[in-house]
Amino acid sequence: MKYLLLVCVDEDVERNADPTPWIEEMEGRGVRLTGNRLRPVRDSTTVRRRDDELLIADGPFAETKEQIGGFDILECADLDEAIEVASKHPAAEFGTIELRPFWTE
Repeated sequence: MKYLLLVCVDEDVERNADPTPWIEEMEGRGVRLTGNRLRPVRDSTTVRRRDDELLIADGPFAETKEQIGGFDILECADLDEAIEVASKHPAAEFGTIELRPFWTE
């Protein structure tokens, strides 16, 4: 089953976590398919359409302390394995890791 792993962090918190060992382990296990850091939230654009009106705004949809700072796509046997993989991510020590299963028919 495929999962989207969202790395949610407070951009103002200084951190020295190097994800390289985690990436190498998870790619070696064949569970990490791809992933990347994201540009700061100040570089984001929010797009909405309400009725026939297009609404575009700079910045994130919600004003929260933690923002999505990166993502990984995982291929895991089940949710238990995805949780185990997420728990090893270095950002789990100072941020929040959200797992979302891909929609399947």
